[in-house]
Amino acid sequence: MADWIILAAISVVSGCFAVQWLLPRRTLRDQTFGLFSNTSLFDAVFLFDGERLISHSDIALAGFEHVGNWTDLRRLLQRDFPSFPEIPDKVRDEGFIVVSPIDCTVERDVICEWIDGIVRVRLREAAKTKPVGSEASIDPTRLAMDQAPYPVWLLDRNKRVQWCNAAYVTLARRARDQDTDLTDPLFPALVEERSIGKTRVSIDLADSSTKLWFDLTQVENEAGHLCYAVDINAIVEAETAQRKFVQTMTKTFAQLSIGLAIFDRNRQLALFNPALIDLTTLPPDFLSCRPSLSGFFDRLRDQHMMPEPKNYRSWRRQMNDLLEAAEDGNYHETWSLPSGSVYSVSGRPHPDGAVAFLFEDITAEITLTRRFRSEMDLMQSIFDKLADAIAVFTDDGSLAFTNYAYQELWGDTQDVGFQTETVTDVTRCWQDLCIATPVLGEIRDFVEMRDNRTEWTAEIQLRSGIAIDCTITPVHNGATIVRFAVSETPTKRAAIKQISA
Repeated sequence: MADWIILAAISVVSGCFAVQWLLPRRTLRDQTFGLFSNTSLFDAVFLFDGERLISHSDIALAGFEHVGNWTDLRRLLQRDFPSFPEIPDKVRDEGFIVVSPIDCTVERDVICEWIDGIVRVRLREAAKTKPVGSEASIDPTRLAMDQAPYPVWLLDRNKRVQWCNAAYVTLARRARDQDTDLTDPLFPALVEERSIGKTRVSIDLADSSTKLWFDLTQVENEAGHLCYAVDINAIVEAETAQRKFVQTMTKTFAQLSIGLAIFDRNRQLALFNPALIDLTTLPPDFLSCRPSLSGFFDRLRDQHMMPEPKNYRSWRRQMNDLLEAAEDGNYHETWSLPSGSVYSVSGRPHPDGAVAFLFEDITAEITLTRRFRSEMDLMQSIFDKLADAIAVFTDDGSLAFTNYAYQELWGDTQDVGFQTETVTDVTRCWQDLCIATPVLGEIRDFVEMRDNRTEWTAEIQLRSGIAIDCTITPVHNGATIVRFAVSETPTKRAAIKQISA
């Protein structure tokens, strides 16, 4: 009897295993499967039969009262979930779809499931999809994108934003408003752009004239274009400041009458002003082509705008010496050109290995100096022909001028101007050759006076016994002329020469 019982039990167990094995297997569902599952009681759930809404959870009614079909629900979800399926058939084809929000700060996603001919749509809190304390549930890619300091977003084939990170959301709300449509691209200029690569673009801030600048990079993929924006406002501001500085310097240089040519570290012309064109007669198109340093001076030589060298070898050696001297800041020469003009040319080192050459037309100054020297020589010749000895003192009491008769009388052969002599020094020399007299002191005091000066005369006597008439005359700018008149008798003239010897 016991054997029969054991055999019956074995048969029953075997039959159960056989039935279990032969039953059709069902696809594993999400743990929240079912409209009345405990985990989905606080989620908004919609059931669709095709395009028609057939049921929904009570909590789903808040804000979705007018949802009657799939199109109504998609219209309400389109802003936060732009990748929500356009038709239920897409859910039927894939079976299970998780739709992520465009804004990573939205803590919710949408689950679409195909269940025996019915499409269930559930708005689920995103935190519920990750078990607490589960490290495996963290998506490092999504985490990296959400924490990236620069905006990142995905454009679909219709040029609409399908996804963006937190930096993009912050930028969009700053540029527009807090309730902006994130599916509308923040960079509209990029909508028609077909080129792939880096592009500098700007966006305007709402209610402000401020522009924000970015380097925009597009990467094409099968879903559309993945875009990255890098903030370059600091670079743009630096470039703007540099451009304004260069413009200011250019305007300043344009007003200078001195020709300026700056060569960079590669010895190519980097900057010049209009005065350089006027002084060198070099064509503007030639200068705009940034000639080399040697090419620049070769062209000057061809234009006869620099001293003609004796031969080409010495010319090249001279140019090398010129460059070395300019780099040290020691180059300064006066060029006398075949045309008669005179240029002052100097070389100065600049930061970063650059060299600047300054060209100044000093023809007028040289002509004036030469004319002044010629007039001085003429005046000296005239005064040297006078029989009276003449000494001219400046307003500060320095001896400025004497003539030949003066040098014969007082034995002074030094060139005036190379060694400054004061009226005190001069009167002491006179005193050595004269009999003591208060006249020399009075002359010294008169030369140093500033007011109440009128012409007066006096007589002094040399130790040889010769009498000399002195005439002291004030002139313009505080100068004084002292004239010594001596008798023209041969005896007295010979005595004066003997004293001088």
